[in-house]
This record gives sequence, structure tokens and C-alpha cells, in this order.
Amino acid sequence: MLWLWNGALLDLERTPRGLTFRAARASDAAACAPLVFAAGEREFEFFLGAPPAQCIAFLRHAFTLSGGRFSWRRHRVATDERGEVVAVLAAHDGRHVFADDPHVAWTLLRYFGLVRAVPMLLRGFVLETELPKPKLAQTLVTHCATHVDARGTGVFTALFEHALCDLERSACEIVLDVLVTNTRAAALYRRLGFVAMPRRRPPRRRLPAELESVRMRFSGHPARSFRPLRPCDLSTIRRHHSN
Repeated sequence: MLWLWNGALLDLERTPRGLTFRAARASDAAACAPLVFAAGEREFEFFLGAPPAQCIAFLRHAFTLSGGRFSWRRHRVATDERGEVVAVLAAHDGRHVFADDPHVAWTLLRYFGLVRAVPMLLRGFVLETELPKPKLAQTLVTHCATHVDARGTGVFTALFEHALCDLERSACEIVLDVLVTNTRAAALYRRLGFVAMPRRRPPRRRLPAELESVRMRFSGHPARSFRPLRPCDLSTIRRHHSN
């Protein structure tokens, strides 16, 4: 299939066929929890202070809940032709996140117990200084991950493009965070149309150096230039074939 990307003609035959995009369901918890963990492995291990298997088990539980930042209600997924989840992202509208912190605190207390939950909450306060909640006029995109077998095939780009239609209806600024060391993800986000925002203060001293992050905002133009061909693109096609 031919697409137009920044004025260049591309053939996206490597993009998996049969992709379906939809809102997540509580029944997706088992498939989505490992992906959500993979999207922020270092952050979750610092926050929860637990090995990967325990982190994923908690995320699987939290995903099934009807509220909170880990809930299935915040997530969107891409599924392949067999119906299996191959990519996920979450969107947090700044107008509807005020109850997130008490909800997370209550979920941690019920799942891990008081003794383990209190240190987690303290580390969570430190982490939130680096990864703050979205402002009232912002939508924060998080938990961006693709199944290992589908990476590099354009699945996440397609999922983001699909989700963008709904996100832009809110007229909110779209932002996300990426680790300074995760240059590959940062490059992908730049291709999707995100630009880095200036940092206002240095990282907190209690924050591990490997968790230093950059907040990026969606500028809008590059993502909109990635689309199926239209009749008005015939001149571009003729130039492509003439070369």
C-alpha cells in the first residue's frame, strides 16, 4: 500500500496486514500488562521496588479496574488478524485525572498491604516530580509499547495515528515523556511530530539518574503528513515514477 510521508512516496508493505484498532477491554489485561511494563520497565521497578514478575502481576490487576491511570478505560490497542494485542498506549485527559493519586494509593494498599505500599508511595512522589500529571489543558500519552515480534513494522505509528483522531477532538495539548537514554523512542516520537519541551528545573536528587526524562509535545504537522494517498497526490506519484 502506498502512503505519503512528508511528501515522499513510501510503500508500507512491512506494516502487518489485518490490524484492528479499538478501545481496550478488561479482558485484555493479560496481554497488555507485560506491554505496559515494557513501556516503563525502569520506572515501574523503581516505583514498586519489585521484580518484573510482581510488577506485571500488579499491572494486570490494576488494568482490570474501572478507574485509575492503569485502568483498561485509559488504554487503546492494536490487534492483529488473529485478534491478539500487538501494541498499546494510554491517554490521560488532564481534566479527568484528579482522583488518580488517591486511586493509586488505595490500589497499592489493597494489593500489597500497608508495610510495602508506604515506601512505594514515597518513591511515587519522587517519580511524579519527573513525570508530572498532565495539566488541565493537556492529554498525556503513556504506556506506549509494541509486542517484540511487531517492533519496527509501523504498528505503533498506525495505532498513534488512529488514536490521534480522537485525541485532537479534545483540543488539548498532547504530551508524552521519554527517558533521556531512550534515544530510539525519542527518534520515533520526533518522526510522529513531537518536539522536546524546555526543562524548568533539574531532576530531584532522590531520583535515579537513569530515570531522567524529557517531556515532549505534539506539534501536529509531521503526523498529519503520514496518510494514504489521495487523488490530489497524482502529481507526486508521477514525479516518483519519473525518477
